[in-house]
Amino acid sequence: MNRYYQGPASDHFDGDRFFNPGQPTTDRSLRELLRWRLLGRRARWTTTAPVRPITPEAAVAGLAVTLVGHASVLIQAAGRNILLDPVWSRRASPVAFAGPVRWDEPGIAFADLPPIDAVLVSHNHYDHLDADTLGQLWRAHRPRVIAPLGNDAVIARAVPGCTVETGDWGDRFELAPGLSVTLHPAYHWSARGTRDRRHALWCGFVLETPSGVVYAAGDTAYGDGAPFRLVRERFGPPVAAILPIGAYEPRWFMRAQHVDPGEAVRILLDCDAAQGLGMHWGTFCLTDEARFDPPDALLEACRRHALDPARFRALRPGDRWAYTP
Repeated sequence: MNRYYQGPASDHFDGDRFFNPGQPTTDRSLRELLRWRLLGRRARWTTTAPVRPITPEAAVAGLAVTLVGHASVLIQAAGRNILLDPVWSRRASPVAFAGPVRWDEPGIAFADLPPIDAVLVSHNHYDHLDADTLGQLWRAHRPRVIAPLGNDAVIARAVPGCTVETGDWGDRFELAPGLSVTLHPAYHWSARGTRDRRHALWCGFVLETPSGVVYAAGDTAYGDGAPFRLVRERFGPPVAAILPIGAYEPRWFMRAQHVDPGEAVRILLDCDAAQGLGMHWGTFCLTDEARFDPPDALLEACRRHALDPARFRALRPGDRWAYTP
């Protein structure tokens, strides 16, 4: 029985669990997990690179995107400050003493954050939904917290008193005059433990701002590519697409849940974004590729598609992209 959500069945909810319609399953057996863990060839992360943290402006009239680290991104638009999947903790884990450790310091110190108006949580994996960080944000800023179905129950258990607004794919939330966010389909899965797989929904986000559309894909596989073409069809070409480029090896295990850099380039072309901003790499060692493989593979994928590499940047923590129409 679903621990987080009870509602009517739909094309991506069977009455008990959410799923990716028409796509390969993301579920993996214990045998498959052991095959990866015991027989895989995980690269050792040994190389470090300096991070230059920045102090963002209190408000931006146009549009600016700053990578905090991994999938944590600050979007500043129309005078509002929005955080995607904020994680400031040292580990992406349910416990403080084990689990993937942070290799980069955050690109923005928590104390240097501007007033946060909204927090968008794409799904409940620990590298995206961090209870300690959400609790700090709730106490310090009282932001609106918006997440897909079922994640209100997850957050309520982790951050008592935190108010969460949830929605299904396609639901739209007004953040301010001329500024809104729509929950958009993604091909992924969810779980906080071993008994709640796919009990809560996952999503990407489409932000409509006075400066243009910003698409944040969240964690996603490529699959049939339908969600990415749908961005352009429903909202028009984005001025920026914030896309994952890491945590993709081995492909036999990860293909149904995470894109690789070549597929990220296909997403950019499918939605026809003017600028690609690569994230979800280099901060937490989650899969087998070497730490700096994703930006190298992204550069090669851009070359294969005759795409100017400047059109798709692999962001490092503290990197900021700004846009003025």
